[in-house]
Amino acid sequence: MKSSGARRAGLVRKFRGLFADTRPLQTPDFRRLWTANIVTVIGAQLTVVAVPAQIYSITGSSGMVGLTGLFGLVPLVVFGLWGGALADHMDRRRLLEVTTLGLVVTSALFWLQAFLGLNDVWLLLVLFALQQAFFAINQPTRTAILPKLLPAGQLPAANALNMTVMSAGAIAGPLVGGALIPVLGYSWLYLLDTATLFATLYAVWKLPPRPIDNPQGAPGLRSVWEGLVYLAGHKVLLLSFLVDLIAMVFGMPRALFPEIAHEAFGGPVGGGLEFALLFAAIPAGAVLGGVFGGWVSRVNRQGV
Repeated sequence: MKSSGARRAGLVRKFRGLFADTRPLQTPDFRRLWTANIVTVIGAQLTVVAVPAQIYSITGSSGMVGLTGLFGLVPLVVFGLWGGALADHMDRRRLLEVTTLGLVVTSALFWLQAFLGLNDVWLLLVLFALQQAFFAINQPTRTAILPKLLPAGQLPAANALNMTVMSAGAIAGPLVGGALIPVLGYSWLYLLDTATLFATLYAVWKLPPRPIDNPQGAPGLRSVWEGLVYLAGHKVLLLSFLVDLIAMVFGMPRALFPEIAHEAFGGPVGGGLEFALLFAAIPAGAVLGGVFGGWVSRVNRQGV
C-alpha cells in the first residue's frame, strides 16, 4: 500500500504533467531566443493590428483590408518554400541575422510612411508583402536551427513553447495595439515594433555559427521544385499543407474586424478596444492549448 508521501509525489508529477515542458529553457541559446521572442512577438502584433486598421481608416473598405491577405499569403508561400531550401544550405545563424535585419528595416519603413502621413494604401500593401517575405524565410530557419541547439527528445517541447509565445503575443499585442491606436497613432506602434525586433537580433547575434555539414545541390528554384515533388508523393504531408493553406485563405475573418468593430460595436474607425478584442479572441484558445500542452511531448506516434 502506497504511503501518503508517495501518493502526494505522484499527484504532484501528474499536476506538473498538465503544464508545458520547460526543459528546453535550460539551454542558454534557446532560452535567449525564446525570451527575446516574447518581446518581439508582441511588437510584431502591433504592426499586424496597425496595418489593417490604417488601411480601413484610409479607405473605409473591408475589401481593401482583405488585400492584406493576398499580399501576405503569396510571399509566405513562395518565400516560405525557398526559405526552407536556404536553411538546408546556408549558415542558419547568418540567415536569421539577414532576415531579422530585413524585418527591422521594413518595420522602420512602416513607421516612416505613417510619420510622414503618406496614407498610400498600395505602399502599405507592398511593405506588408516585403515584410512577410522576410518573415517567411525567418520562420523555417528558426525551426531548422532547433535540432542544432537541443536534444531530439526536447524538440516537441521547444516547438510547443514557441507556439505558446506566439499565441500569447497574438493576444497581448492586439490588446495593447488596438487600445493605443486612438491615443498614440500608427507611427508609434510601428516604431515600437521596430525597437522590439532588436531583442531578437541580439539573441541571434549571440548564437554560435551554425553551418550545414554536407549541403546537397543548390538553394535555388530547383530545390523548391524538388520539395514540391516530394510533397506530392506523400499524401499525409500534402493534405496537411493543403489544410493549412485553406485555413489561411478562408478561415481567418480578420479582414472584417475593422468594419465589425466600427459598425457592430461602435468602436472608432482607426482601431480601439473593440477592434483589439476581436483580434485577440482567435489566439486565446491556442494559448490555453499551449499552457496545458505538457502531454504533447509524451505522444510517441500520431493518432494516439
